[in-house]
Amino acid sequence: MTRIIQSFLVILFAVLFCTGVSRANEADSTATEGGISKKFNAGKFVIEHVSDSYEWHIATFGETEISVPLPIILYSSTKRWNVFMSSQFHHGHETYNNFRIEAEGKNEGKIVELNDQGEVLSLPVDLSISKTVAGIFVSVIVLLFIFLSIAKSAKQRVNQAPSGMQNLFEPIILFVRDDVAKPAIGEKRYERFMPFLLTVFFFILINNLLGLIPVFPFGANVTGNIGVTMVLALFTFFVTTFNTNKHYWKEIYNPEVPWWLKYPIPLMPIVELTGVITKPFVLMVRLFANILAGHLIVTVFVSLIFIFAQIMGIEAGLGVSVISVAFSVFMLLLDVLVSFIQAYVFTLLSALYFGMASPEHH
Repeated sequence: MTRIIQSFLVILFAVLFCTGVSRANEADSTATEGGISKKFNAGKFVIEHVSDSYEWHIATFGETEISVPLPIILYSSTKRWNVFMSSQFHHGHETYNNFRIEAEGKNEGKIVELNDQGEVLSLPVDLSISKTVAGIFVSVIVLLFIFLSIAKSAKQRVNQAPSGMQNLFEPIILFVRDDVAKPAIGEKRYERFMPFLLTVFFFILINNLLGLIPVFPFGANVTGNIGVTMVLALFTFFVTTFNTNKHYWKEIYNPEVPWWLKYPIPLMPIVELTGVITKPFVLMVRLFANILAGHLIVTVFVSLIFIFAQIMGIEAGLGVSVISVAFSVFMLLLDVLVSFIQAYVFTLLSALYFGMASPEHH
């Protein structure tokens, strides 16, 4: 019975898709002289919602875009420092003070400097507060509010059972300490790494969760930005590198393996040194890919509504909207679980790297 239903759904969607394509072709061929109506670009819609930008887009009503402008901070060799709001670009459609946001080409999405003839002169040093950076500031404010409240409550309730926000977060803190830091690093050394591990865990977790709330000032795809995950991975790399001992470097450059694995070609040292580099790379890509994938899937399901409405009519869009919304809600709930898992995995792997960086002498 299940196979019959699945086959029926596949055939139904195939027929609807083919019908919609033919309708779309007819609409293209019968476009009026006044111009072709603006089509929904699913690829652009998805990328715009997961990529960084110079303004915080909220909604679009017809030709009116509602967005929050963000500060643009540029340094160029000709104009020195330039500070202004992104609203001067009028959503990327205009040039301001010989600067503009490129709409296409190899510099698409970046701010370029123009000469008096309108030709691209160079790429200025860009220190602007983009949507991702603004999202980080929002998450930092949330984190400060949470943990300052917890610290205040802990001071006021000494030798008493925790309550409120402290009662909510204390089990998570103890979990990171007892089930992540201690087993991975060791009883003697785990305390020095606890501030970093707790900071990384809650920074990733809060940003993962805030990214799922599609309401300003939340919804920024912070941990789905590879630049952010790269910096987090580099922090782990530097903390690991500067907390090693001589036995760690000996196992990398002169491991206790048969001599023919070290001479005349240093196979094992190369393998060990490659591992040092790939560890932060894995941290960076794992977090970035998992969080980005969740955002992409949700936006793709939402865009299906407009795709079907465009090629098959409003009725088809309304029909697909039920399925799209249901799957979107399911994916958002799944992303909540993924948010906790990815914060845990990043923290656990960091703790394991810290523990491996201080091996005992054999």
